[in-house]
Amino acid sequence: MLQPVPPRWLEVWVDHPHLGGCFTYRVPEGSAPEAGDLLSVPFGQQMAGAVALGWRSELPAGVDPQSVREIEAVVAKGILPKEFWPLLQRVADYYLTPLAQVVRTVLPPGLLSRSQRRVRLLRLPAEGEECSPAAQTLLQLLQAKGGELSWRYVQQQVPTAALALRELQRRGWVESFWQEQQGGRVKTQLAASLADDSPEGLSLPQQKALQILKQKGGELLLAEWERLAGVSRAVLQGLARKGRVHLYERPLLRLGDASLPGWRDPPRPLTAAQAQAVEAIRQALGRFQRFLLHGVTGSGKTEVYLQVIAQVLQQGRSALVLVPEIGLTPQLMDRFRARLGSQVWAYHSGLSEGERYDTWRQMLSSTPQVVIGTRSAVFAPLSKLGLIVLDEEHDDSFKQDQPQPCYHARQVAEWRAELAGCPLVLGSATPAVETYAAHLQDPQRWIRLALPQRIPQAGIPATLPQLELVDMRQELQAGNRSILSRRLHQALQRTLDRGEQAILFVPRRGHSTFVLCRSCGFVLTCEHCDVSLTFHLAHLGGQELRCHYCGARQPHPQRCPACGSPYLKHFGTGTQKVVEVLHQHWPQLSILRYDSDATRRKGSHRDLLEQFRSGKAQVLVGTQMLTKGLDIPQVTLVGVMAADGLLHQADYRAGERSFQLLTQVAGRSGRGSLPGQAIIQTYLPEHPILRAVLAQDYEGFLRAELQQRREGGYPPHRALILIRLSSTRLEALERYCHRVAERLQGIPAEVLGPGPAQVERVAGRYRWQILLKQLPDQDWDRPKLAAQIQAAIGHPPQGIRVSLDVDPLRIL
Repeated sequence: MLQPVPPRWLEVWVDHPHLGGCFTYRVPEGSAPEAGDLLSVPFGQQMAGAVALGWRSELPAGVDPQSVREIEAVVAKGILPKEFWPLLQRVADYYLTPLAQVVRTVLPPGLLSRSQRRVRLLRLPAEGEECSPAAQTLLQLLQAKGGELSWRYVQQQVPTAALALRELQRRGWVESFWQEQQGGRVKTQLAASLADDSPEGLSLPQQKALQILKQKGGELLLAEWERLAGVSRAVLQGLARKGRVHLYERPLLRLGDASLPGWRDPPRPLTAAQAQAVEAIRQALGRFQRFLLHGVTGSGKTEVYLQVIAQVLQQGRSALVLVPEIGLTPQLMDRFRARLGSQVWAYHSGLSEGERYDTWRQMLSSTPQVVIGTRSAVFAPLSKLGLIVLDEEHDDSFKQDQPQPCYHARQVAEWRAELAGCPLVLGSATPAVETYAAHLQDPQRWIRLALPQRIPQAGIPATLPQLELVDMRQELQAGNRSILSRRLHQALQRTLDRGEQAILFVPRRGHSTFVLCRSCGFVLTCEHCDVSLTFHLAHLGGQELRCHYCGARQPHPQRCPACGSPYLKHFGTGTQKVVEVLHQHWPQLSILRYDSDATRRKGSHRDLLEQFRSGKAQVLVGTQMLTKGLDIPQVTLVGVMAADGLLHQADYRAGERSFQLLTQVAGRSGRGSLPGQAIIQTYLPEHPILRAVLAQDYEGFLRAELQQRREGGYPPHRALILIRLSSTRLEALERYCHRVAERLQGIPAEVLGPGPAQVERVAGRYRWQILLKQLPDQDWDRPKLAAQIQAAIGHPPQGIRVSLDVDPLRIL
């Protein structure tokens, strides 16, 4: 007597805009889903898309087995590659985040909730091939209706549609897939699939076309087939009428700006240091190896990436290139496409949801390709991954602050390269303290490849820009109250006279940092946050106040809201004010502003940089976006308007961040054949960080920084976990925070707090935090620690949100 088959439980993530999450389903006998498969599952009164996460040996406590619903079907195999799952589980374990939440982060937004299940005819049965009556009915329906139908319509028309579909899928005659739904018609392109390769009764052109289709795997876009066969569209349509091929509409992929630049970029001659770097990485292709490409600004790190990636593509493998800012993607895309052609794609949050959806589908193909993207692209589902590059690896943008998982792309990239068995290359002129410390600790584990000199221009050795500090205290004593020092004014005038270009770096956007009443001292603040409002010049000459934390806006008042005085004064300097001052000195000067306010429109990053590169503006004024990767040969002057605000942030990384930012922005100067200079305005020219920048002494800075970190108990010497808690009710939040901190006593960590964040209230929510520091010379047992933290958190009271930031970069 056969023993009954025990029920099988599957953990799935249901993609629903409001109620989605992790749920358990029963798997019917004969179905064998795997992690990463797309499923169709009953959810409430409707069918929903879901992703299989993994098997469960038993149901959660208290769940009645009879109440567990069955999955309807496996719709498609592997929206995530199989090799992805160890990576996702590692991310979940290390960053103390449920696996379902990691999956939601990885998949493009609305992948399933914005899609519908469809069925497509692949080929008709050959003579002698038979199937069940239900399957035959489904085949006839598909053939009559153009070869592709929604699954809902199929269920209405064909009894036992699920059994018929499974039979036809096993035979390879039809496929089931998810397709995005849109308000308008989905753009498509006509394609052909081979149904019968018999040459009988065909003309010679038709036989030739059929043979080419067969050689190309039995499926081609109609336009491409027409070109390859050298025949007219009528010849191909005749093959469809004779039943030799099946014509159908294939969705047109939206892949952002996929155009090729109007110029080619052939491989450039390498310096000896570049050639050594390329050879070292090339020798490591096919195995996991960590590289730190430590090159001064303008030393040709991008050329190293390009020449190695060309070899990766020749080997039939793909490459992933991560950059810190969306603004870097357009110029890097142009350079890569000019060198490598149309197999280069972008993936970042600046794409529309439809473009991200389609790019994801493109990456699932086995075609060798290059993906350039920001932090989230570290999860790009590329198969046959041959190389991962993090450009400007020191940048904070690679770390996600919220929501969980608060991952660092550098750490995830290292795990991914290890799983894929490929090299990881971290490139920077100012490596992160943790990265360089890892190299010092084990030079074989982290191999440093040095590029100590800039690329020669026209055979002339290139030099780093000359750096100069200007003491603004002396400017004040000399009666100069302008935000422009006399030295910077003179240098800018000479630059303009020579027809060259300049970049001015301003730490803040907007016009003025805050607005103060000179009669009563009242500062205009955001009603939702504990911060001052920033003054902005709006379009058409209007004036408004904006909160840079929650985005709130309000008109600029004519009088003080507290005392009614008309004497309101603007303090501080933003990008708009610098532009205003420049126009006061040079009324005809052409200036571009490059900050997040000026680059909100899609494509504006590329447009602004192209205008500046083509000489339509002489000065570019911007924020930190300027410091990353800009390579414009005509720029010979960089001015830093105020370095002091960088140095005095309440953050243990303020010194590192300041050194990196100032070194990087200075490096935008003199990258062509003309020498460059950088002028840094400060009220503290004796500050050790500024002295290290002036001497361009990275290793001296690093030694001092590591010593300070050791004494303070900060990374890389001791790991950190930050527990962030927030609520609209301050008293309830404070009570709960103290209760959590008490429960955390006794865990293997130093517990600091609880206490309010530096800005306690943002968008109407009060923010508190608890910092956990690893004890000296003790490693954390992360699974055990995660359980202890979760036990201390328990079930937060209604309205209180809790998030865990592992290895936080900012404790604010």
